[in-house]
Amino acid sequence: MYPTSRRRFLKALGVTPAALPFVLNLPSLAANAPGAGLRKKRLVVVFSPNGVIPQNFWPDADAESLVLPASLAPLEPFRDQLVTLQGVNNDVKGDGDDHMRGIGCMLTGAELMPGNIQGGGHTPAGWSSGLSVDQEIKNTLQADPATRTRFGSLEFGVHVPDQADTWTRMIYGGPNKPIAPISNPYQMFDKLYGSRRDNELVKSVLDDIQADFKQVESLVGEEDRRLLAEHAELVRGMEQTLAADNGAGLDHVVPALEPDVGDQNDEVPKISRMQIELMVSSFLADFTRVASLQYTRSVGGLRLRWLGIDEGHHELSHEPDKNDEAVDKLTRINAWYCGEIAHLAQRLAETPEPGGGGSLLDNTVIVWTNELGKGNSHTHIDTPFVLIGGGLGIPGGRALNLGGVSHNRLLLWLAQQFGSKVETFGNPDYCGDGPVTGLA
Repeated sequence: MYPTSRRRFLKALGVTPAALPFVLNLPSLAANAPGAGLRKKRLVVVFSPNGVIPQNFWPDADAESLVLPASLAPLEPFRDQLVTLQGVNNDVKGDGDDHMRGIGCMLTGAELMPGNIQGGGHTPAGWSSGLSVDQEIKNTLQADPATRTRFGSLEFGVHVPDQADTWTRMIYGGPNKPIAPISNPYQMFDKLYGSRRDNELVKSVLDDIQADFKQVESLVGEEDRRLLAEHAELVRGMEQTLAADNGAGLDHVVPALEPDVGDQNDEVPKISRMQIELMVSSFLADFTRVASLQYTRSVGGLRLRWLGIDEGHHELSHEPDKNDEAVDKLTRINAWYCGEIAHLAQRLAETPEPGGGGSLLDNTVIVWTNELGKGNSHTHIDTPFVLIGGGLGIPGGRALNLGGVSHNRLLLWLAQQFGSKVETFGNPDYCGDGPVTGLA
């Protein structure tokens, strides 16, 4: 359709850099892009802390059909794109307490390095000694021009503390190289779209993008015009979401709080939804195909007062199994995290894939995990792994029990699904006979 390259065509039109990521993903222009026609695959890793209540989390793997217990009930609309993986153990030993090794080895499959961070009743430790699987996948995708993106990966956080220690980091760019998540949605917005500290500048940039869209829409087909309209609405809606909280502008470092709310803890539901919108936006613009969403931290003490729960999450997780009230609260806490993941899945499901091919969810796998299998025993047995979405093309609607396989083999399988050529992942001693089987 276009006699010159896509970028030369758009340069001739005078399209601004801010509009390029959206316009270049239009089907008619994407047809000439490197890797055109290849199905996109995306990864999202979601972390929530302090283990689960097993009887209210794990479905019956022997049942004829998948029935979701209370903690997974919010994912019922996505049951046919859901696989639960019980029987996956974090076998990595070494220094650090159970929470530290839980989050630090969760995605790396490698021991913690010696260090001076003292855990409760265990030897001190430092950062992980390995690369996390999401970064292995990022490196694989970035090495190929057909799958390379602007950012490679994006690390989102929700209420992650500022201090840098082994309890707060799950992403690693290599041994002793922790990567901090961005927990401030305004900061993430700036990273994605440039500095927006002046409201007039925001309005000017967005107006330029809208003008670029109008200039291009007269030259493309009906499907492209529809996608341009969706892009324009999304960008405008994001600006309004970030700027319209009680008149707060984008020059604010953190979201403006509602009247009489003095604890950022209580802003977590709002921040979560803002970060989810930014993640969906980043996928729609193809800024990245690898993302993570970290809720609080290992040993997270979030107080979910919006559920009527005043105790801290970590405090409750230490209660004995016979404490029925604590079991109920912990079940509802995990159901709330699950509800946020369900909201992410819904936003991805209702967003068409640019260039066709279903929805964003059809080409994305969400991996929900935790640093512990069970909070009060601090066990790494049955570490939660739940897969949502069609990104890997595996059958859904299943509850699998993998029988105590090392989680290194699951990480290896995941890396290979995205094209990595690695034959082991993390500590090779835990990779057994290679990647897990029975998932495809």
